[in-house]
Amino acid sequence: MEKIITEENFKAINFSESSIEYNEFEHCTFINCNFQNCDLSNLKFIDCDFEDCNLSSAKTKNTSFQTVNFKGCKILGVHFDECNAFGLTVNFDSCQLNHSIFYQLQLMKSKFIHSKLIEVDFSDSDLREVSFQNSDLSGAVFENCDLQKSDFRNTLNYSINPEINKLKNAKFSNDGIGGLLDKYQIKIEY
Repeated sequence: MEKIITEENFKAINFSESSIEYNEFEHCTFINCNFQNCDLSNLKFIDCDFEDCNLSSAKTKNTSFQTVNFKGCKILGVHFDECNAFGLTVNFDSCQLNHSIFYQLQLMKSKFIHSKLIEVDFSDSDLREVSFQNSDLSGAVFENCDLQKSDFRNTLNYSINPEINKLKNAKFSNDGIGGLLDKYQIKIEY
């Protein structure tokens, strides 16, 4: 039986220590909540906001994130590739997403701004018109990605092979252009 909750604010709740009573959350806000190691499988989050929450190592098998915004959240090691792909729309601002996986996802026009994306896997993803502005992409994997019109201005530590990714009309800052040449093991001095 589906239990739906709408337009609720959840503040400082430790969901790691209590069970989640609802299957679907619509237009809800979660502030300073702890979902670390929680099983969010088969839950639906529609038009929701997460602020200063910890979702590290949360299980997301068939989880729906439809128009969900994360701000200031810690989201380490989350398998977004296991989420329900239907309507998947996520944006991240000032988040830590280290070691998370976005393999084979359609993430057109998503935002990953002011965030740490250390060793995140974006392989085989559609990342057209995605903004990575002011983020740290150390060790992030971009293989067979569509990055057309994506924005990497003021982004740090990315390494993208132009031979195996689509980059038409992508935006880069001058000081980060070396991230497109790593494959060739050449040194660029500024």
